[in-house]
Amino acid sequence: MFLSYGFKSVTMDDIASEMGVSKKTIYKYFTNKETLVDQSTLVLQEKIDGILNDIIQKKHNAIEENFVIKNVFIEMFKKAKTSPMFQLKKYYPESFNKLMEKEFCTFSKCVKSNLERGVEEKLYRSDIDKELVMKFYFTLVLGIYENEMFGTQISKIIKTELKILEYHTRAIATLYGITVLENQLTKFNKTTH
Repeated sequence: MFLSYGFKSVTMDDIASEMGVSKKTIYKYFTNKETLVDQSTLVLQEKIDGILNDIIQKKHNAIEENFVIKNVFIEMFKKAKTSPMFQLKKYYPESFNKLMEKEFCTFSKCVKSNLERGVEEKLYRSDIDKELVMKFYFTLVLGIYENEMFGTQISKIIKTELKILEYHTRAIATLYGITVLENQLTKFNKTTH
């Protein structure tokens, strides 16, 4: 509900109605809406961590892995009308900050692993500064969710995020990596249109 309708607009009454329970039952487990939002975002982050680990275990090449991950996020957030991250930061900044701490750890571990594997697979240049590249990429991806410069409609944000993935990959890819990227972009565009 939070992803579909927004953190601010979903009320405790809405949640109780959707679950078929009373508000009193919800308050038995969560002292207020902020606590519920906080716990919901942490549970979603844990789910995302599990999905990422499953994808990594499938041993895609580094570039293909990024597109598989992108597809998962597109599916996960396609029902949302506006950016959940923008709303979370605006209305529940403490929950947002907690989530960002966990998100950065997950993101940095995942991206660094991807970069190392991409270098081994000769998809990425061997001279890249992995730590700096990871921070650039995180800043770009997070930036589109955090401010209104790119709009708040999730469909526009998803398109921008795909462009960021392409930009990121082109910046670090070998000639062979560019060929793999072009194939992934063609494949991705066929499946999303």
